Amino acid sequence: MFELIVYDTANRVATITLNRPEKRNAFSPQLVAELKEAFAAAEADDSVRVVVLAANGPAFSAGADLAYLQALQSNSYEENLEDSESLMALYRQIYMLDKPVIARVQGHAIAGGCGLATVCDFVLAVPEANFGYTEVRIGFIPAIVMVFLLQRISGRAARELLLTGKLIPAETAQQYGLVNKVIRAEDLDGAVEQLAKELAETTSPSAVRMTRQMLGQISDMSMDEALYFAAEMNAKARETDDCRKGIDAFLNKQKPEW
Repeated sequence: MFELIVYDTANRVATITLNRPEKRNAFSPQLVAELKEAFAAAEADDSVRVVVLAANGPAFSAGADLAYLQALQSNSYEENLEDSESLMALYRQIYMLDKPVIARVQGHAIAGGCGLATVCDFVLAVPEANFGYTEVRIGFIPAIVMVFLLQRISGRAARELLLTGKLIPAETAQQYGLVNKVIRAEDLDGAVEQLAKELAETTSPSAVRMTRQMLGQISDMSMDEALYFAAEMNAKARETDDCRKGIDAFLNKQKPEW
């Protein structure tokens, strides 16, 4: 089904693994297309509660590969716009997915690869992993990821990373708010599994879906618009089966089974 990624599901978790280790999991049009297909499959699968984005090899992702960068030089504006919109659609798809996404970062996440981590809900990384948006160092710009990064970290930290193109270690990325936890390599799989299990077993699917929807929309609203939207979503949440189930379980001093 896929050539450049591996897609697996088990225990209500879909794992999407970048599988171009010989190319440091660099982007190509095919890889982007396969990622979009895999995330769509995970979202459509009712048995899946959590998605893990992982990678094979020493690097998480090095961004665009050389062949890809060379092709950009001969593309027309229309061709480059179409390609840019494809990457934009992937980032937006992950950012707005109905289900939480965990990035398992076992190696360097650079440029577009750092963008992939940026749009995930949780980032767990090894201490050896470096993060950075290096585009300005080759005369390019981190245009698409900038939109999402400014939702994740402070404007001052974002300017530092985007304008210098420097690489930072995982510990610094955690201080900036780009990484949730820095975990030793030997403990990474266990930590990802534990987080995925917690999300799958202790949170309501409909509540997570509605919360993610709000997170993706509120930042573009005025205070009044956001408050009215929140009130509407609050009212809608009360009508869901999950809310009734959760309240019944709470009143009966039980844990709801999600």
